[in-house]
Amino acid sequence: MTYVLDACALIALFKKEQGADKVKKLLDNALAGEDSMYMSTVNLIEVYYGFYREMKKEQAGLILEQIYKMPIHFIDAIDTAVVNEASRLKALYYIPLGDAIGLATAVTINGTFVSSDHTDLDPIEESEPISFFWLR
Repeated sequence: MTYVLDACALIALFKKEQGADKVKKLLDNALAGEDSMYMSTVNLIEVYYGFYREMKKEQAGLILEQIYKMPIHFIDAIDTAVVNEASRLKALYYIPLGDAIGLATAVTINGTFVSSDHTDLDPIEESEPISFFWLR
């Protein structure tokens, strides 16, 4: 399967929050070549700045280095398809921009969005043909 990580997935992993075991299993499967793992760099920025705020710059930098060693394909470019889908989702559901870009990335590569953000995303799951993998 193809998975697209929301920022909260890696945050859960590093903070050992509920759902961390699920993220670890997905990453293990990706490392074994069983699944593909993707993440928009916009969502990666959310992870990094969150840790940057909470701890010293050097510690946040070490976490970022660990993330870059994970079996995750980072999508740097936001192409027209992602722009269109993210804009549509944000306009219809009033979700944060990072979520809209992550979801749009999942849609455009036919992936499953890995998240724990039920508050913002439950209405989308009920209305859109987007596949979700919930961490909690």
